[in-house]
Amino acid sequence: MKSCCFPGRKDLSALIYCLAFVGGFVIMSLELLGGRVMAPWFGSSIYVWGSIITVFMASLAIGYLLGGRWSLNSPSLNRFGSLFLGGALLLYPLVYFSEPAMVWIFARIEDPRYGSLAASCLLFVLPTVMLGMISPYSVRLLVKNTEESGNIAGRLYFVSTFGSTLGTLGTSFYFVLWFEIDTILNLLTASLALVGIVAIAFGARRR
Repeated sequence: MKSCCFPGRKDLSALIYCLAFVGGFVIMSLELLGGRVMAPWFGSSIYVWGSIITVFMASLAIGYLLGGRWSLNSPSLNRFGSLFLGGALLLYPLVYFSEPAMVWIFARIEDPRYGSLAASCLLFVLPTVMLGMISPYSVRLLVKNTEESGNIAGRLYFVSTFGSTLGTLGTSFYFVLWFEIDTILNLLTASLALVGIVAIAFGARRR
């Protein structure tokens, strides 16, 4: 039973796996940066990290659901690339508005539990939901028949999670030592925009 409009070409598969890797990398890098953004106002207690993890997990869950549904409607590389461009557009404002947002929230909610939860929702829900849509959409683009769907989903989640692993290590061990938070956010934004453009260009070439 056919379930995808794309032929199984190696170059297409490699591109989608690479994009899934980048998506996983950016998600975990952003989550770790969330702790750095919160720390000057709410510290780095278990309350703060509990808030960040809760918001990211809930946002990813919504993203998975929306991505799966969106993939049912004419799946294409152009639409897939637009997820990355959308993620970049939602992530980039954090460079300018994260600090004013933290000042505004801290002035109203000083409790580190609810203050960090409110700040996490305001800053990270939208970009994380968008990035969460990447994984299910990746599966939809690669699956050609139901028999191999489990194997492909397993590979994609392996690649995405491996990207998250490197994003965690890279950000916590190196990036935060080498760069300012705004610089890292700019690099993550540029990475999403670049791979989104590559996906759209590749899709246009295949028409």
